[in-house]
Amino acid sequence: MDARDSLEDDDLDPDEPYSDDEEEDASDPVVSVEISGLSLYTRHGVSEAERELGQRLVIDIAMELADCDALVTDRVEDTVDYSEVCEQAALAAQERSYKTLERLCAAIADRLTARYSTDSVRVKASKPEPPIPLMVEEVSVEVWRES
Repeated sequence: MDARDSLEDDDLDPDEPYSDDEEEDASDPVVSVEISGLSLYTRHGVSEAERELGQRLVIDIAMELADCDALVTDRVEDTVDYSEVCEQAALAAQERSYKTLERLCAAIADRLTARYSTDSVRVKASKPEPPIPLMVEEVSVEVWRES
């Protein structure tokens, strides 16, 4: 018995050329760039005290790039500069005060979407010490935008 005879229909045979009957996966890889734990001192919150005194927020960002030339070129210029993404998120978080984390996340996502060619942006903002009367490790909000 030939080795090819023992292959099932679903198995791929590296010696066989591609045929039109087989489904080709011609999709390009999608690159996910993630930044976790960007710690910023901000002045966001529902209460006036939160906005006046300020507090630490932790920001997580994920960006999907369908067209990332760095896969081939290995050049930093052909992908997203992580440092620049952090700077843009910090600017959006610190240039004005918002009452809700939802609005803050949307403002960061909007800035990143406008600046970079992304398929999607996900921004999560967490308050490690939320001003609520119960013991809670953190509260967070996540906003996801698709281009």
